[in-house]
Amino acid sequence: MKIKKNKGIKYSEKEDYKMMMKRIKHLFPILLVAVFVACGTTSKVPVTGRKHSLLVNDEQILSLSKQEYSKFLKGAKLSSNAAQTAMVKRVGQRLAKAVENYLVNNGLESELKYFAWEFNLVQDTHVNAFCMPGGKIVVYEGLLPVTRDEASLAIVLGHEIAHAVAKHAAEQMSKKIRQAYGTQIGGGLLGAIGGETLGNVAQVVANQYFSFQNLKYSRDNETEADHMGLIFAAMAGYDPNAAIGFWQRMAAQSGKGGSDIFSDHPSDEKRIIALQKLIPEAMTYYRNATSANVGETTTTSTTKPVTKSTKSGSVKSVKSLPASNLYKSKTSKK
Repeated sequence: MKIKKNKGIKYSEKEDYKMMMKRIKHLFPILLVAVFVACGTTSKVPVTGRKHSLLVNDEQILSLSKQEYSKFLKGAKLSSNAAQTAMVKRVGQRLAKAVENYLVNNGLESELKYFAWEFNLVQDTHVNAFCMPGGKIVVYEGLLPVTRDEASLAIVLGHEIAHAVAKHAAEQMSKKIRQAYGTQIGGGLLGAIGGETLGNVAQVVANQYFSFQNLKYSRDNETEADHMGLIFAAMAGYDPNAAIGFWQRMAAQSGKGGSDIFSDHPSDEKRIIALQKLIPEAMTYYRNATSANVGETTTTSTTKPVTKSTKSGSVKSVKSLPASNLYKSKTSKK
């Protein structure tokens, strides 16, 4: 008996093949993202030694940072107080130099190319300061009456600089990518990615889901920045004990309102307790810094009221720092 071929089945098989290829085509962006998420770069945070996985590279995030910083400055008004502006830049550059020396002495010299330090004081009564990736720092005038002195200002700037050095922004962006991958993999995200190359996936996600102005660091990020910032301030020759007085004043200020800085951080009480435990470690760096003549670190020079003008030669240049073990991390020995 001659069996007739079922043309319907042939047609169905052909359509199934087309449908399969169509699905593969649509799944390809998903596979790209999956590979991208799985192949994050693991790096170690300076000072603390904590490991984290980053899905975006420095070039991508620095490009975003530059755009956002320029946008912010266009809408802001720089301070007209020359003395306060000079102080912010002086303290900032002193910290930056200490951080650079630390990176060099711990085999992280390649990281220096990602920092182009810039310190600006803006006219704004809010108690606030922030640092964008790449070392773009902004201090609000409203912060200075609370810091009161250069040592306390160094504590704040050290904290903000720590966010940049630890790449917390990249860490949070990576978290957003993972969240988008998990919750929106079949929706608008893939529609936006389409046939983009693997290298552009992070950029697409960043443009849609990320803004430095809306960035919220995790509680762990903030605690880590407290630790690193305290060490950086001590390395630059600022008394780390100033952190306690500053946070006591911040606790009083937070009760009055008008404080934006560290609004998502641990409570002032918990922060002070944690910082007190870190003081002995920070004092080791501070004593080394003062013995190496890293600026003038007497009570007078580091606690001079910010409303008063300081002499240009009151703080020695940190360029004279010797390349010693002064800035070597304890974690580098592990």
